[in-house]
Amino acid sequence: MTEPIKTDKAFEKLEKKLLRQTGKAIVNYGMIEEGDRVMVCMSGGKDSWCMLHLLEQLQKRAPIRFELLAVHLDQGEPYAQSSEIAKALAEQSVPFEVVKRHLYDIVEEKLQPGQVRCSLCSRLRRGALYNIATEFGCTKIALGHHRDDLIQTLLMNQFFTGRISAMPPKLTSDDGRHVVIRPLCNVAEDDIIALTQYKQFTIFPCLSCDLQDSKRGRVKQLIEDLEAEIPDIRQSLLRSLSNVRPSQLMDRALWSFETPERATEPSSTKPLPPEHTAKTPAQPEA
Repeated sequence: MTEPIKTDKAFEKLEKKLLRQTGKAIVNYGMIEEGDRVMVCMSGGKDSWCMLHLLEQLQKRAPIRFELLAVHLDQGEPYAQSSEIAKALAEQSVPFEVVKRHLYDIVEEKLQPGQVRCSLCSRLRRGALYNIATEFGCTKIALGHHRDDLIQTLLMNQFFTGRISAMPPKLTSDDGRHVVIRPLCNVAEDDIIALTQYKQFTIFPCLSCDLQDSKRGRVKQLIEDLEAEIPDIRQSLLRSLSNVRPSQLMDRALWSFETPERATEPSSTKPLPPEHTAKTPAQPEA
């Protein structure tokens, strides 16, 4: 784990770096616009606390006006720490809401023997967050997934589901009513740990997730092992998500193999013909 940051100068350097990375992601992917009301999803973990802090700082400096609303979803778990998270949120300057939904009971009822609860839980939670966003008039839903989450999901989907997909920085729901954003998509987990240590955020981990023998944990360990041999592996995997070559893959929905004269990489400076247009990506693995 990253050593605690001990000097104000080091903290200022780190915060400036994270603000730059987060701000760049927001601009590049059109995450936040004038007049947006952003629902910042607060699980109580390190990622959500850092996201809230960075968005609040950017809100003060941004050339556009937007609102922040921190929302913690109490899923009704017997070991939930929602009351403690509410107390911690009350100490922040951002308005907040704690909303209870009995998702835990639904997961327990529908969970099959041997099935990992994370996938079912994440789908139910996403639906609940959509409804909550509508209830509070929020135009964007901000999730705290960081760079390492994206690259782990990329590999998980290839290893376990047979598809090339990850967590997009910005995703519109199927019905077009909700927009999910991931402002930390460029931020390394080690830097989030460092910011958490310096700011002394009180962390409330998801005990349900900690109880799972996670595929994500296996992929995370694999990347860490490979990093000893390939130091830049994380950034290389992240860059690959924005450096896709459709003609080098086998998806007929992305590339027309029947037309020889189009067997070269399509130029990014001109529109693709209809057969080169990417289909709507599948829902990324949680």
